[in-house]
Amino acid sequence: MLGRIHSTESFGTVDGPGIRFVIFMQGCTLKCKYCHNRDTWEVNSGNLVSIEELIKEIKNYKAYIDNSGGGVTVSGGEPLIQAEFVTELFKQLKQLGIHTALDTAGSLPLSNSIKELLKYTDLVLLDIKHINDEKSKQLTGFSNKNNLEFAKYLSNINIPVWIRQVLVPGYTDDEFDLQKLKEFIDSLSNVQKVELLPYHNLGKFKWKELNDKYELENVIPPSQKDIEKAKQILGIS
Repeated sequence: MLGRIHSTESFGTVDGPGIRFVIFMQGCTLKCKYCHNRDTWEVNSGNLVSIEELIKEIKNYKAYIDNSGGGVTVSGGEPLIQAEFVTELFKQLKQLGIHTALDTAGSLPLSNSIKELLKYTDLVLLDIKHINDEKSKQLTGFSNKNNLEFAKYLSNINIPVWIRQVLVPGYTDDEFDLQKLKEFIDSLSNVQKVELLPYHNLGKFKWKELNDKYELENVIPPSQKDIEKAKQILGIS
C-alpha cells in the first residue's frame, strides 16, 4: 500500500510524548489562513511511499523512541484523508510495540475507516480551529461541526487527547470564545493536556512561493501577556 507523504522528521519533540518519528501526510481539506504548511494542501502531490519503506526507516530510530517513551506521530496536512494507509501503518507499529499518535483537525465526517484507524491510535493531538462555527468558517473555510463531533467521539471511546488551539490575534483570542472553548474541553472526559500554540508567520514564504495570497500579512504574533491571559482563561500553565 502506498501513501502520499509530504515529509518526515526523525527526532520530533513537540508532537506527542518523548522523541517521535513524525510523518507529514500530503493533502488537506481545510484552508486555514494561518497555515504554516501551505505546501501540504494539494491532495495529489507529495511522494508515494510504501508502509514497508516507512517501517524500515522508523526502525533506525527505535532505540531513541523506546528510551524516551516516544513513538510515531502522523500529522499533515490532514492524515484522515488517507485513513486506510495510516491504519495499516499503525497496525504494524503496534506489532513493534511503538506508541502511535494522530495529529488531526478531525474535520472529515466520521466514517468506518476513521473509526477503524482509531482502534490502533494511542493518542490524538486534536486541533480545535475555532469554537465558534461562523468564525471557523471565516478562518478555515469550513464549519467546526465535524471537528467538535470528532472530539466528542474520542471522549466517548476514551482515547487520550491533547487539545491544541492556535492563538491568532484578532481571530482566536476573544475572551468569550476562549471561555466557550474551556467549557467544551471541560465537557470531555479524555483530555490529558491543553496546548496553546502562539501564531507565527514563519510559513508565510510558502504561500508566496505558490503565488497564493497570505491574508494575515499584517497580523502580529501574540505578546507574552496575550499568551498568559489566554492560558489563564483556559486554565493551563
